[in-house]
Amino acid sequence: MRRPIARALIRPLVLAAAATAIPLTAAAPEAAGSVVVGGFPVDVSQSPWTVALSSRDRFGGTRAGQFCGGVAIGRTTVLTAAHCLTEEVLGAPPNEARDLKVIAGRTDLLSAEGKEIAVREVRINPRYDAATNAGDFAVLTLTASLPQSDVIGMAAAGDPAYAPGTSATVYGWGDTTGAGDYPRQLRAARVRVLSDAQCERAYPGGVDGAYRAESMLCAGETQGGPDACQGDSGGPLVAEGRLIGLVSWGSGCGRAGSPGVYTRVSEVVRTGASGVGARKPHTGA
Repeated sequence: MRRPIARALIRPLVLAAAATAIPLTAAAPEAAGSVVVGGFPVDVSQSPWTVALSSRDRFGGTRAGQFCGGVAIGRTTVLTAAHCLTEEVLGAPPNEARDLKVIAGRTDLLSAEGKEIAVREVRINPRYDAATNAGDFAVLTLTASLPQSDVIGMAAAGDPAYAPGTSATVYGWGDTTGAGDYPRQLRAARVRVLSDAQCERAYPGGVDGAYRAESMLCAGETQGGPDACQGDSGGPLVAEGRLIGLVSWGSGCGRAGSPGVYTRVSEVVRTGASGVGARKPHTGA
């Protein structure tokens, strides 16, 4: 079975900037408007919990080494996608990868704003299944603390933020068209949480992947449109001021009938894998 397209930054035109990069490839997804397909620019102050994962040694300096997204759920704790931290992507086991950092408080990847914080420890969900993308999350421990105001709360199971039809926003620095167009500035896109039944119809198994409601949720529009894309993996999906998902996988970007699939954050809360429980939502900008 062909694996669904995980939304890590795996495009040759970007990885070519790093001499050690492995030329990973993925079928070019269809474009759907312009992010983080069909979205709009946003200042990081509007989502201060959104961070970039960076390794200049691996991915070069063209975009400050950005290759995935992440989200601060504690002052020294960042959640991201497990598939972002495989040896295939990093070129080494995650706790041995050189120059792995989190960029926080930065809208433009090439600006001097915010800070770059080294990663002390990487913990990949032991139940992560690379073949299906089930349990697609990992926890990063930072060497320095972020402000408490930069931390977002996680939505536990039963939270109304997971209700179908709820408006949500996804953030990232990923492909804006589905054709390898990567911005320097943070983008956001508004999507709707879809029902498990819709998601299961979109991904019943086979070449486009299988949706598993216990550890996944999906969001988008049935007719296609705004969506996350390559380079957005691990970034936050936020609804009603709480974190509900992490960008994980999908069949293309913004395609009708193929919504984006996210790691369900209530599963992270349930397992206690992050080391923190559900928190009160951030009330800042």
